[in-house]
Amino acid sequence: MKLLFYIRLAERSFLVALFLAMVVLFFGNVIAREIGGTFASKFAWIEEAVRFMNIFLVFIALGLALEKGRHVGIDTLRDRLPKNLRKSLLKIIDATGFFFAIYLSWLGIGLVKFVLMTGQRSPTLDIPVGWVYSAPVIGFGLLALRFALSFFGYIDRFTIYDSNVEAEQ
Repeated sequence: MKLLFYIRLAERSFLVALFLAMVVLFFGNVIAREIGGTFASKFAWIEEAVRFMNIFLVFIALGLALEKGRHVGIDTLRDRLPKNLRKSLLKIIDATGFFFAIYLSWLGIGLVKFVLMTGQRSPTLDIPVGWVYSAPVIGFGLLALRFALSFFGYIDRFTIYDSNVEAEQ
């Protein structure tokens, strides 16, 4: 799955660049406030930009977090089931997660369209706010991709859990 490798690389690169940009901007904003006086008012846009960047950071990381098994889950019952029943349950979980993520992404597209039609713009950045609402669309799309890959066996996001269960038995 060379395509998945490039998707992961793009996600990680984007997330690292975004996080570093957030740190630099916020650090610069703090310095400007401390030593800038009235000059600091020219940087009022930074707080809003960092807030919007944080939204993208969270949603774009959804797929990577799922793939690495970092999402919160209750696995007590799941891990105690017999292997064949557990395998069926994991498929049901992946299918349900896929359809739910697709549904949320579809709702997000409608929300983006609606907010863009209102013409609402951010106060300090003066960008259409509708574009900020594209973060959940992209994030849930990437999440749906990971659920589908897990369902069809291209990735095994439950390996950590299965190895622990087999070690206990």
